[in-house]
Amino acid sequence: MVILQNIWWALVLIGIMILIHELGHYWAARLFDVKVEAFSFGFGPRLFGFRRGETDFRFSAVLFGGYVKMVGEQPGDENASDPRWQRLVIAFAGPAMNIFLAIAILAGLFMVRFPKIPSTPSPEVGYVVPDSAAAKAGIEEGDRVVQIDDKVNPTWEDVAIKEVSSAGHPISVWITRNGERKLITVTPVLDPKTGVGFAGWGERNDIQIAGVLPNQPAAQAGLQPGDTIVSVNGQPIRSTPKVHDIVSSSGGNPVTVVYSRNGTQGTVTVKPALSKADGAEKWMIGVSVEPRVVFVSLPLPQAIAESVRQNAKSATLIYQFLRGIVERRMSPKSLEGPIRIAQLSGESAREGPTAYFGLLAMVSLNLAIFNLLPIPILDGGVILLLIVEMFMRRDLSLRVKEAVFKLGFVFLMAVVAFVLYNDISKLAG
Repeated sequence: MVILQNIWWALVLIGIMILIHELGHYWAARLFDVKVEAFSFGFGPRLFGFRRGETDFRFSAVLFGGYVKMVGEQPGDENASDPRWQRLVIAFAGPAMNIFLAIAILAGLFMVRFPKIPSTPSPEVGYVVPDSAAAKAGIEEGDRVVQIDDKVNPTWEDVAIKEVSSAGHPISVWITRNGERKLITVTPVLDPKTGVGFAGWGERNDIQIAGVLPNQPAAQAGLQPGDTIVSVNGQPIRSTPKVHDIVSSSGGNPVTVVYSRNGTQGTVTVKPALSKADGAEKWMIGVSVEPRVVFVSLPLPQAIAESVRQNAKSATLIYQFLRGIVERRMSPKSLEGPIRIAQLSGESAREGPTAYFGLLAMVSLNLAIFNLLPIPILDGGVILLLIVEMFMRRDLSLRVKEAVFKLGFVFLMAVVAFVLYNDISKLAG
């Protein structure tokens, strides 16, 4: 049943993104009076649909994807006489619509419920994983990070971005301890599970429960979203990694959780269950935790501004991730494929509408950036070829275009095969 739910919610998510993406191409084409022969949801043989004007709107056999077929878009097409700048705008319109979708969704969510997380400059370290890169470098709980590389007075978000993108590369971390300023060099290691850099530290924060999975130990014990975790097994909780480490190292023995709810403290005993996460079995109690946040409703202009800011930061992080893969600082094993997206879709849908729409915004932004990569057969490859032709002031030969698109297709199929293998290997542990 869970697998069927995952597939259903993944199809809904992918369907929305494809529809928005292809509508971008379609509307831009109609703006320039370009004839659109087909608007297809899916690839392969036509299953059913309807014709409106000169366009055949259809559902095709393979629902994973979609396309808009326009007159003059194929290499060597005699009708490819539209100005190159118009074709460039049409190619860019698809990813642009996915970016717009990501911004619109987050803005809508922020107008209802915006998580106002305290993000102070020079954050304090709340937890250091034993034997981690941070611990070996000499970082201690209570240290205040006042500079990381060239960034003075960073927020923990700055620290985290630097950490995940610097596997195997030393980071200069200036901290203050007992009023003394010290320079410590931390070299994050490549986490084989996530494929990104991991230093093993966490910011000091009050930690609250963000979500509780139904029929899991935490739910059965009475823990609820919004509860602030005071301690676990007598250890004060000031960072999310500490919760995970205590529970996963429990060996299945009951853990004592002290929590605060509406100003009143309570204590429950929770027996962890062995669950499979990211292809590995670990002891879990069925909660997701996050720094304590205050939720507010933002007015429309502020919601749009915050959505643009967060999407811009996410796009920067995606770029740094892709650059890290090229520079071999990050592992391509962290790429998620359709199987993992289906898992995430089902999990977020079961968690609630906010989580599902948040995932939709994130995947939509990722799809836009991936489509803008200068890989032939993708929109970015089409844009690159058009720019080359604009500088040359002539069309590339049909032979060159066909060779480039064949190369792009082979590369894209190799990427698809790799991410599928990635997903299957994670499921198999």
